[in-house]
Amino acid sequence: MEWHVTDAQSLAIIDSEIGDHVFSPAEYEIVRRVIYATSDFEYKSLIRFSEHALQSGAAALAARTTIVVDVPMVQVGIAYDIQNTFANPVYCSMEALTRPQKEKTRAAWGIETLAKRYPEGIFVVGQAQTALTALVELIETEEIRPALIIATPVGFVNVDTVKERLQESLVPYITIDSRKGNAVVASAIVDGLVDLAWQAYGQDRNGGN
Repeated sequence: MEWHVTDAQSLAIIDSEIGDHVFSPAEYEIVRRVIYATSDFEYKSLIRFSEHALQSGAAALAARTTIVVDVPMVQVGIAYDIQNTFANPVYCSMEALTRPQKEKTRAAWGIETLAKRYPEGIFVVGQAQTALTALVELIETEEIRPALIIATPVGFVNVDTVKERLQESLVPYITIDSRKGNAVVASAIVDGLVDLAWQAYGQDRNGGN
């Protein structure tokens, strides 16, 4: 993200108020971005990282792996940082061409279609629980093997169950262990990950400058 002095001041306040934590420096960078985006310190105790999630996600970004998102709000939220760094292709499930279906939502059918097209992509589900369910089902049947899934959909019906199924898979993930979440949280996680990846890999892409 483009930083302004007020951003730095806000992050300094978060650092002073967050207290003790068990996050690695890279994980903490993601957590503080989420808190900054939401003004909600509860996320400190809710965000979950699988082992090697950040490493896998950063490497996939650097390799220009396709990013698939569930809703336009996430696509818009991450566009600036993506376009000004690795320029990964970004596709939205709501814009995928699918046959009219009654069994699943438009987001679920769209993300399923795109997942089969980009089975090793980065998937970001910020709002549509049905899209996350579709992804988990494809993982469980070994039809896709994502580089990373970022899953922060809010939900009241079985959202905890589908997040548990995600965490039990062998796929790298970042998720919220709660009903809480939204597209803003998902975008904050992506933007933090992009900045971490750019610090690690961006110099090489700029010829060492």
